[in-house]
Amino acid sequence: MEEGQSRPDRQEARLARRVRELCLTLEKMRLTEYMRYLNDVRRLLWVNFLTGLARGFGTAIGFTILGAIAIAVLQRVTVINLPIIGRYLADVVRIVQENLAKR
Repeated sequence: MEEGQSRPDRQEARLARRVRELCLTLEKMRLTEYMRYLNDVRRLLWVNFLTGLARGFGTAIGFTILGAIAIAVLQRVTVINLPIIGRYLADVVRIVQENLAKR
């Protein structure tokens, strides 16, 4: 034992240090701001609505780009000659070309 400190005093000091560390950790996590955010129902709904819009928009754009790349690759590889897939892709290509011609 250290001189001048009894066992309960050391335990109390250790506990106080642990509580301070816990408080600092909670402050770093911004827990109070997060709890305020969760309790503000309007803000929570608005943020989730905007997040959903962004995800939906991103999904639509990504699918469009991926589809266009797939069609371009299939046209170049001449896989369009396959009976079922070929007719379907030919229809898609025709519709895209008609829409581009209308512009």
